[in-house]
Amino acid sequence: MLYFDDMRTNFVERTGKIEEMDRSFDIKFWQAQSDADRFAAAWELVVQSYIIKGKDVSELRLQRDIENFQRLPS
Repeated sequence: MLYFDDMRTNFVERTGKIEEMDRSFDIKFWQAQSDADRFAAAWELVVQSYIIKGKDVSELRLQRDIENFQRLPS
């Protein structure tokens, strides 16, 4: 059974016995989300993981490796 909550957007709940549930509900839900929404949800999990592990969240940033390519003299 699905319930829709008018107070929140994109809030869907599925009830039932765990033994009877498969991943089709999750797959359908996430496929209905935009790329930006999926990325935001994944990033939220990364931040929560850092907090749970006691790590500094400010360390989360893109790595900026610098490379220098030059031709060898012939």
